[in-house]
Parts: sequence; structure tokens; C-alpha cells
Amino acid sequence: MKKVFSIECSDVNLLLKFEGKVNLYEVPKYEKKLAKVQTNSIKNITIDLSNVVEIDTTVAIFIYNIQKKFASKKVNLVCYDEKLLSTLELVQENMLHYNENVKPKKLSFLQKIGKIFYDYYDGLTAFISFFGQLFASNLRYLTSFKNIRYKEIAFEINESAIKALPIVALTSFLIGLVIAYQSAYQLKIYGANIYIVDMLGISIFRELAPVITAIVIAGRSGSAFASQIGAMKITQELDAMKTMGFEPFAFLVLPRIIALIIMMPILIFVADIMAMIGGMIVANVDLSISPELFIERFSQVVAAKHFFVGIVKGPFFAFLIASIGIYRGLMVKDDTQSIGFNTTKSVVEAIFAVIVCDAIFSIAFTNLGI
Repeated sequence: MKKVFSIECSDVNLLLKFEGKVNLYEVPKYEKKLAKVQTNSIKNITIDLSNVVEIDTTVAIFIYNIQKKFASKKVNLVCYDEKLLSTLELVQENMLHYNENVKPKKLSFLQKIGKIFYDYYDGLTAFISFFGQLFASNLRYLTSFKNIRYKEIAFEINESAIKALPIVALTSFLIGLVIAYQSAYQLKIYGANIYIVDMLGISIFRELAPVITAIVIAGRSGSAFASQIGAMKITQELDAMKTMGFEPFAFLVLPRIIALIIMMPILIFVADIMAMIGGMIVANVDLSISPELFIERFSQVVAAKHFFVGIVKGPFFAFLIASIGIYRGLMVKDDTQSIGFNTTKSVVEAIFAVIVCDAIFSIAFTNLGI
């Protein structure tokens, strides 16, 4: 059927005439055609739908927008078909309701403060609820060795830790290199070259290696946990698992947490070795301390407790990184933008939690004389 949209314009009158079966594919052409018309001097506008057979909601919205645009002028609608009129009325009611809903409400200063605190409170209660569910699932999970999913844990060990070994090793090596290089200049001034071994051993074992490893894992594995589980939530795989009688915590959450807790001390151990190798290279090149002398001094002044202090932090850091990453994955809404938002938040919150945890450990170990 022939589709016609004609515009007749006189001094003060404008006639918009629709004919035939009009649908959404015609609207862009009609909008361009109408935009070319000068309507400043127009006082009366007539929308003629008397020869229209059928319209869809897009056309009805187009007509509604015309009426709204020229609300200050006299707009006449010519239509005798009850179905067309009911469609126009339905669209008008919904558009009015939509416009009311989308109007932004200006909040007062106290309302803004209250909303911020409520959002934090809501997030805190959700996080506490997640931890409660996590511990309850953990207790059920570990009541029998049959419940432990060794295959999934081994897979997560490979994905989240073993594949992270190169980047952890390289980062730690460079950190040891940089710390030693920056310290070497100051130590040479006072002739205290040999003390670079003391400084590197204690600082790397106790603080730098655990924290740097945790930050790298938070950026790599923690974000991966959030994005993987977030994608599974969007595609409704979690709902499908529940429908089939599988507990998502047992299949997705606990294997990831257990795998990272097992592997974090090993990653810290690798970081210790690589950082010390980096420091040893600088000590040999810049301070003329041979590897044999470096190792001999190291065995004399760096006690084993410094090594174990760093290793002990590993499982705690791993638990924080994995649980925050998984929690943020479960918080993903039904849109792809939410995945990026929660993945970013998982990294930031995990790094912040690691630093706070490390500060608590430092205070505790210092007061205990360790």
C-alpha cells in the first residue's frame, strides 16, 4: 500500500497529512522532512490521519512529539478510526507517565548525605550477608573429604596462580632491582655498602614481597573472578545451577578461595627469591659486593622469622582478594556496564583491604616483638 506524508504550509496554517499504512521505518524520513519547514509564523497545525489505515507505536510517539513541540500553537487532530485514536491515547498516557518518572528530583544537602550513608550501609550489610553465607557453605563443604572438589581447585590453582607466576616473578625482580639501586647511592656516601643486604632482606621478606604479590594477584586474578562470575550471572548460569540443584558457592566460590589460599604463600616465596636476585645483581654491579659475600651476610643478619612473617600474611591476603572479587561478581546487575564497574571496584577494594590487613599485621607483629 502506498505510504504518503505530505506537508502543506501557508502563512499561518500547516497541514501534516498521513496516508496508508505507516510504520517506524518511515519516521526518520518524516522527521527530516518536517525539520526543513519554517514554523515560526505558523499558528494553526492540522494533523490529518483520516486516510491512515494502520500505525505502530513509533509513529504514535512521533505524532505525540509533534503535538508536544507545538503545544503553544493550536493543534488539530483529524482522525475517525477508533483503533488509531486508542493507540494515540495509550501512547500519550504512557509518555506522560514516563516523563513524570524521568524528571530528576533535586535532593537537599541532608538528603544527599543520607543517601550516601544509606548506600554504604546497604553495601556493608550485603557484604556481611555474603561472608555469613560463605562461612556456612565452608563448614558444610569441609565436613567430608568427598565434598571437596579437587579437580576444580586444581584448575583454579593453574588459572589464578601458576599462570600468574611469570608476572609476579618479573614484578618482584624489578622491585628488588629498583629498591637496591635507589639505596646503593645513599649507602655509598656513608661507606655502608654491606648494609644493603640487611635492608633488602628484612624489607622484602616482611613487607614488599607479600604486598606486591597481593597487588598483582588482585589486579589479575581478583578482577578475573569478578568478571567471570559477573558474566555467569548476566547469562543466568547461576540461576540454571540452582535450578539443577547445584550450590554455586560449592562449585564456584570455595574452589577459587581455597586455590588462592594454597598458592599465595608459594607466590610470595617466588617473589622473595626474585626480589633478592634483583638486589644481588645491583649489589654486585654498583657496590662491588660479590654474590658469595651477599649470601654470607644474608645468612648472618636476616633471621628466618622475617621470611615466615611474610609467608603468614599470604593466606589472609588471598582470602580477602578472592572473597572481594567473588562478591563483586555476584553484585553485577543485568547489564554489561555493571561488569566493568564491579570489576574495577573489586581491584580497588581488594588492594585497599590488603593494605589495611598488612598495617594490622605490622602493628601486631611489632607489639609482639616478632
